Formats: sequence, C-alpha cells, structure tokens
Amino acid sequence: MNIFKLIYVLYKIRLLSPLGVYRLINAICKYGINIMTLLCFAERAYDDKIVLMDEYETISYKQLFLQSKKLAILLKENYQLNDGQKVGFLCKNHAALVKSIFAVSLLGADIYLLNVEMSKSQFNKLLDNHDFDLLVYDFELSSLIEQSHYTKDKILSYHDNLLSINNLLNSSINEKLKLPRTSLSKIVLLTGGTTGNFKEAPHKPSIFNYLNPFLTLLTRLNLLEHSTAYIATPIYHGYGIAVLLLFITLGKKVIINNGFDAKKACCLIREHNVEVVTVVPLMVYKMLKNSAEDLKSLTCIVSGGAELNPKLVDETFSKLGDVMYNLYGTSEAGLNIIATPQDLKYSVNTIGKKINGVKLKILDNCKREVEVGKTGQFCIKNKWSMRNRNNSWIETGDLGYRDKNSYYFLCGRVDDMIVSAGENVYPIEVEQVLINHPQVEDVAVIGISDEKFGNRLKAFILPVKNSNITREEIFEWLHNRVARFQVPKEITFVDNLPYTTLGKLDKRQLK
Repeated sequence: MNIFKLIYVLYKIRLLSPLGVYRLINAICKYGINIMTLLCFAERAYDDKIVLMDEYETISYKQLFLQSKKLAILLKENYQLNDGQKVGFLCKNHAALVKSIFAVSLLGADIYLLNVEMSKSQFNKLLDNHDFDLLVYDFELSSLIEQSHYTKDKILSYHDNLLSINNLLNSSINEKLKLPRTSLSKIVLLTGGTTGNFKEAPHKPSIFNYLNPFLTLLTRLNLLEHSTAYIATPIYHGYGIAVLLLFITLGKKVIINNGFDAKKACCLIREHNVEVVTVVPLMVYKMLKNSAEDLKSLTCIVSGGAELNPKLVDETFSKLGDVMYNLYGTSEAGLNIIATPQDLKYSVNTIGKKINGVKLKILDNCKREVEVGKTGQFCIKNKWSMRNRNNSWIETGDLGYRDKNSYYFLCGRVDDMIVSAGENVYPIEVEQVLINHPQVEDVAVIGISDEKFGNRLKAFILPVKNSNITREEIFEWLHNRVARFQVPKEITFVDNLPYTTLGKLDKRQLK
C-alpha cells in the first residue's frame, strides 16, 4: 500500500487527527477489540447521520450504538450470555440482526452466522456439532427450530406480540450493570451450508490484520467517494457481513432488505440514489432484465460469491458504463483478489490481481507449484484468516492459473475437473465459450461417465427467448473454438437452470 494513499484514507475516515486517534483508543480501552469497538468509533465520528435502513426502521449511528449496547445488557440479564458462549443467527437482512451481532460481540460470545435456507436434517446435523447457548431467528423459521432437537434459549428477531429483539429493546435495564471489556468474540462462518457438511471458518476482529483488505477495497473501488450503499447479498454470508462492517466504518448510509426481489431492488436503488451495491452475479442479471434505467445512479457494482458470466460483464458495461467489480475470496481465507472494470476489460474472464498481503501458490496434485499459465489449486496465506495465526496455507478447493501479467483466472472447483482420455478437462472453460453464443442465455457444464473415455462433458443450455437453435448447430459452432476432448458428449436444452440462494449454479441438481 502506497504510504500517501494510506495517509489519505486515514484522513478521510477521520482517524488521522488527535481526536480520531483518541476516539479509537478510548473505544478499545472501554470495550476491548471487537466489532462493538468499531461501532463506538463510528458513532462518535458520525453521530446522528443515518446508518441503516430496512423495511422496519431507519436509524442513526447514535441510535444503533445505544440500542446495541442496551441489547447487550438485556441479553446478559435475561440469558446470562458470557465470554466464549455461542450464539447462532438464523436471520435474513434486517436491523434487528445487525443490533444483535454488535450486542453479542460486546458480551464476548461467538457469533455464528447460519444459512437460513438449511433443511431440517441439515439443521439437526449442525446442532450435533455446535451446542448453541442462544438462537436469534426470524419468525418464518420457527418450524425449523421447533422440529429440531434444539432445547436451549431462543428469541425471535421481530414480532408484534411475542418475545423478540425489537420488543426486548422496549424493556428497562439495570443502569448500574457494567459490561466487562472483552476481546474474545469471533465471527464464525459455516461453509458447506448447502450440503450439510459444515466446516467452521472463524474470524477474529483485528485492526492491523485487516488493514490490507480494508485499504485495498477503499482505493480500488473508490468507496470513499460514495455515500449510499445497498447490501443485496445475505449478511450471513462472509461477503455480506464484511461489507456491512466496512460501510459502517466509513460512515455510509446502508440499505438492507429482508430477501432479494429484482423489482424491489431496482426501486430502492432509484429511490435512494444508491451508488454502491453488493451482489452476486445472478442479482445483476435479474436487475438488468427488470430495469436498467433504475440502476443509472450506480457507480460501483461489487460482485462476489459466484463466478461472473462474461456476457453479463459486457451487458453491464454497455448499459451502465464501467461500474462492475469482481471480488474473489473464500469463507476461510477472506478477500484475496479484486478485478476492477479496467481489469475486466483486459479479460472478461479474469478475477483480477492479488491484494497486498496475500501469498498465493498454485499447486498441482503433487503439491508442487505450477508454471505461469498452468492450472492448479489456489492455496492462500494471509493475516486476516484465523487459521493463518498458525502460519498455515489454506487449500481453497478452487482451480485456476496466473498469466504472464499477474492476472488470475478460475477454472472451477477441484471436484469439477474430469479426466477424459487422459486429458484434464475443466467444465468452466467450455461454459465460458458457450455463453458467447448469441443464442445462449445461460449454460452449465458437468462431467458424466463414459465407457470409452472414462469421462466426458455434458452441457445444459438455456436458449434465449424464441430461439430455434439446434444441438447440431451448437456442436458445429464449438468445433473450431475448443479442443476435441472438450467437446460435450451430450447437449440438453432446458427451460431454467438451478441456482442456490447465494446465486451459484447448483450442479449437484444437474448431476
């Protein structure tokens, strides 16, 4: 990070002044190092400025701070929450979730952000491995909890009459109760939530460890120049919570919504003159189809969580200008690579360049580093992963390569790759070719068994509306564009393709 950029950033976020330094030190001395410390600093800096808007309320930095602090005391009194305990959150995006996250952090308990789309069996499997001391949940998920074997404390996020976070905040508190200073709270993401094979990815707040990704986001995405952001991605996803905390630190007005609807999202962006929106690619696709005109205020579309469709990048640039950014990270390793609009013009398929502080090796099956241009598994080390406190490398499970100009490219997941007649074949490479066909709206490619070659590819193609494209035409079009071993054995036309709630192609359903 350029020292002059660092000074400029610290000045803009009000840290490069005696008052700013005092506020930060005072917050750390009072609360320890947790995300409530961040909110305390932001409240002193931004006071009555609006921080959060959802379907239920609009609140200022001061209100968010005071209500989160009050809620911490109430949770301490009513549920005896302490250091080291576990609180699970089964919530969509709303202010009650945000207040509860800050409150639990202040108490030193660990914050577990859970996928609200879990099935009953997945939830029970989760409970077998995680003994939560309290669950905060949305009312529509009541049956999931009631049908499980969970027996400890629980509280609704919102309700008109029943005990809930919003009603609890109307209670009086013991003004004499002093909360101890703590630095123990962690934010824990559970990866593999769609399969039920959960793996913990804990993240502990740290001012210095997160400095590189923080400053890189500010400078590469020009976030300091904007005032209003819309987080369309789920907060329970690592991408969502990270962006929320970043925007609060910057004093932005943040709009969140209880679920994504393209028409509603477009209206929110137009009504509030939103400049920055965090999305998965599928959300951009749906919003552009609904009303590109409503998106004209956007100067920064931050896409992450799933692979960017090259055709979607071109359409976004055409209709909205140079506003698309692509972020690559994992739940365990955090943010590691960013592609700016200029990077995407270099290649619509790139995920960009590493951010400062990231060490990235690309290894083959024998754990040897591959040459430039060769494909292998991304293995990452940085300071902002809990695992890297032990100085360990994280195997991401993602395949990709680096070109001679230090741009990185994804080739899918390790378990996506097939071996066909002795050749390594990556479905994503064929998808990136097929999506460029003018009659193809969307595509997914998977591996299937083949008696002669061991494995071959099968393509599922969603044609554009009213298209009369045939399989023969697709095969002919592919002939000069891919290697012979990459040509699919089968092509199936479909009316739609399955996506997860996080906007990723759900290839398990296709298999």
